[in-house]
This record gives sequence, structure tokens and C-alpha cells, in this order.
Amino acid sequence: MGILTLAEDRPTPKSVYNWRIYVLAIIASCGSNMIGYTSAFIGTTITLTSFQREFGFDRMSSEHVSTIEENIVSFFIAGAFFAALGTYALGHFLGRKWSLVIASAVFTLGGGLQLGTKGSTGLGIMYAGRVLSGVGTGIASNIIPIYISELAPPAIRGRLVGLYELGWQIGGLVGFWINYGVEQHMPSSHEQWLVPFAIQIIPSGLLFFGALWIRESPRWLFLKDRREEAMKNLCWIRQLDENDIYVKEEVAAIDQALEEQKATVGIGFWKPFQAVGKRPAVLYRLFLGCMLFFWQNGSGINAINYYSPTIFSSIGVSQSDISWMTGIFGVVKAIFTILWLLFLVDQFGRRKLLLTGALTGSACMWVIGAYICAVRPDLHPTSSLNGGGIAAIFFFYLWTAVYTPTWNGTPWVINSEFFDPNIRSLAQAATTSSNWLFNFLVSRFTKQMFAKMNYGVYFFFAALSFFAFFFAFFLIPETSGIPLEAVDRLFETKPIWQAHAKVKAQLKEEEEQFRFEIKQGVFGKEGNGAHAHVEDPKKGEETDDTRVNEV
Repeated sequence: MGILTLAEDRPTPKSVYNWRIYVLAIIASCGSNMIGYTSAFIGTTITLTSFQREFGFDRMSSEHVSTIEENIVSFFIAGAFFAALGTYALGHFLGRKWSLVIASAVFTLGGGLQLGTKGSTGLGIMYAGRVLSGVGTGIASNIIPIYISELAPPAIRGRLVGLYELGWQIGGLVGFWINYGVEQHMPSSHEQWLVPFAIQIIPSGLLFFGALWIRESPRWLFLKDRREEAMKNLCWIRQLDENDIYVKEEVAAIDQALEEQKATVGIGFWKPFQAVGKRPAVLYRLFLGCMLFFWQNGSGINAINYYSPTIFSSIGVSQSDISWMTGIFGVVKAIFTILWLLFLVDQFGRRKLLLTGALTGSACMWVIGAYICAVRPDLHPTSSLNGGGIAAIFFFYLWTAVYTPTWNGTPWVINSEFFDPNIRSLAQAATTSSNWLFNFLVSRFTKQMFAKMNYGVYFFFAALSFFAFFFAFFLIPETSGIPLEAVDRLFETKPIWQAHAKVKAQLKEEEEQFRFEIKQGVFGKEGNGAHAHVEDPKKGEETDDTRVNEV
């Protein structure tokens, strides 16, 4: 079995893995591109001499400057948090497509306001623009994983949802290097710091026009009882006729899930709220989804994304080297995101990635913290790094190479799969907003933590990563290759580390029974839309349970 081999949950026509599904995912991922860029560029842009001089930072105390910088970063995240909470309503009433149109429009408006900021008018317009960009970000970060996961065949769902993370890292790569470019090749002026703010409008514009073209999610259309449009979109996306057995199976699974929703949750805006409150198992899964983002932020990644100059300075890197070393950080993240997307997320599995990343990332943070504790570069600055400093930088980039293909995008993939269709939109809103809440706390207090704790910050991140290993081992099931409609079974199967294999075996048996009934012409004759039971005369013979495609 090759490294790009797909292990399918059922025989799948090759046409299902067509260009359309990838183009739809790429267009949606323009939203993550704008998020990644905006998250990456801001921390270094506001440290440019031209920006600080225009807004009078050179005449303020260091504490006052730190507060303003934290406000510029955290207002954006606050907007994302509140928007993520409200995105459930948008997704429910308007669907995935038009939610993305709104997200890109609001983000672009916020970017335009930021371009209107001047030293003579103060930072009020900047704050307003950052909040609006955050609102667009909160909507997009919620809707994009849902949209892609609802379109994706199970065998490549991780890869397609992973495009969301890849878009984030490509945006981040540009964001980290743009500051190096303007610092090296533009005079220190108003235009110098304005360029990084202007570029964020490019991906939001691409998302806006692309979202006008993309197809609405068939699952959402089935939920709204727009069956003709849903079937048309599903056949277009799969490049199959509606009479193809693969399409029939998929529609049967969706219909069965909707029937279960009507029986257990109900159809309507408020029904999922009531169902979540009455189902402890769902509340538990929400807790797991939110905690994945807690551990992700606890690794230290967003502290580095937003305040990379502070991070590198703490290790002893000189100011003249910070810009390009931050750029290298972005390059490493982008490269290992591509490796994660192509070779790891679907083939290696979500659970193994989390376990590997937690332990290795923790070890790297312990080493970096120990070096700073022993040498104290802040108290004994030098013009260049010594051997220990070079080793610390090595472990920093090693941490980046380990963290990126494990905890960076994997929690987003898992949370897009964790919840059954009955409550997916509401649950995604809750878990995404929790990410932005933890993100806000990191952005608001990172500089203060470094001022008070110094090297202790690295020990703090190391300890959280260590505890994340046990969280993932005992509580998180493997979700790769499991249809969204069958994810509930993973949490009903114990022990959690064996659930994936057991559920895959059940699905194999049911798929064989379904195809036998279709051939016999008895599917659905019992009147409930479920699989009518017929004894398969071939049962017990060896069957080809999983057709494997080399792609």
C-alpha cells in the first residue's frame, strides 16, 4: 500500500475524487488564507519603526506600548470569538455558501477601515477595522471546515479539510515575510507599514468572488428539504448520475441521519439547543472538542504567531535578525503542513498525530526553557548567538516541525468530524468560539507573561503539551475514514483506542448487506427507509471489503 493510498469505507468510483471537489475546497480555503495572513503579519508590522513613530510609541512607556500592541491583536480575536458564537444562526438560515460571502465582505470592510488609519486620527479606526476583520474571521473559521467536511468523501476528508490548514499556513508564510520585505526594500514611511495591511484584502476578495460561484452543501439542502437542488449538487460534485449505487448509498445515509434527527433532536433552529442540554454524551463531546483547542493554544503556537519578535528576543536573537528568522518559522510551518496534508492526516491518522506531537513538542519546550534559564540572554545580551543559543534555535524549529503536522491543523479536522449532522452546526460554533476564546487569552497576556515569568513561559507550554498526551490517549478516538453519519458509534465503543477498528468492521458488514439487498431488489421494502434484513447466501465467503485506489 503506497503512501498516497486511500483506504475507503466502501467501493468508490474514481470519478468521486475529481477536480471539482478539490476546487470547491480550495476556494473555501481562501478564507483560511486571509485568517493566516492576518494572524501572522500583525505582530511584526506593529513593531516597525515607521508604525511606532507615526503613532507615538517612541514617546510612551514600554508598558503603555505593550498594552496598545495587545489591544491591536486582541480586538481582532474578540471579534472572531463573538462572530463564531453567532455563526450557527447564519449557517442554519442562509447555508454555507452565503455565510462565506458575508464573512469575506465583512472582513474586506474591516481591512478597508484599517487602511484609513493615520497617526493624526489615532488608532480608533484601526481598532474598529480589526474588530470587523475578526468578525469575518470568526464566521469563516466556523463555516469552512463544516462546508468542506460535508462535501468530502470519507477517504479524503482529512486531506480536504486539511486544505483549510494549508491555506492558513500559506497566508501565514506571506504574512511573516512581508514585513521583512518592506523593512528591507521600502523607506520608513506611512506607506511602509500600510502595505502589509493592504495585502490582507487580496484573499478576502478571492473568497468573496469564489463563494458566489461555489455550490451549496448538499447535506444542508437535504436538511432544508430542497431535495431536487441537493441531488443536483451532489451529482455535480461527485460527477455521477443519481442512479449510481454510490450516490444511492450516500443519499440513503443522509436520509437515515435526517430521520434520526427528526426522531431524536427535531428539525428547527432551537431544537439542537434543547437536544444538547438533554444529552450528556453530546455535552461531553463538546467538552472534548473545546479542550482540543485549549491544548492547541497551550502549546504556545499563537503566542509565537502574534509575538514572534518577543519569542526570538527571549532566546537572544538580535533585532536585525528577527524578521528573517520569523520568516523561516513561516517556511517551516508551510512545508510541514503540506507533508501533513499529503502523507499524514488520512494515512497516519488523527490520534497518532496528536500523541506524537504532544510528547515531542513538550520535550522541545523543556530544552528551550532550560537554555534560557541557564544563560539568561535578557540579562547578558551578546551581538551573536553562542553554541547554546544556536541549539535553542534548532529546538525551536524542531518544535515547529513537530507541532505543525500534529496539533496545528488536526484539531480542526477532528472537530469537523466529531458531531453528527443533527447538531454539527451548533457544535462547530461552540468549539470554534472556544478556540478564539483561548486565542484571545494568549494574545492578551503573552507579553505580560514573558515580563513576569521569562523562561518559565516555556516550562508552562511544555507542561501543558505533556498533559495533552494523556488527554488524547484516553479520550480522543481515531476518526479517519469513518462516514460522518457513523461517528457517534466511535464514542459508544470502548475502549476508545480500539473504537476505530471495531466501527470499521461494523461498516464493512453493513455495506456488504446493503449492496446485497440492492441487487436482490428488496432495499427499503419494510417501509422505514432502513436496510431491510435479508440473509446473504454468500455471507461467510471472503469479500473485497475495501477497494483501494492509488492516487
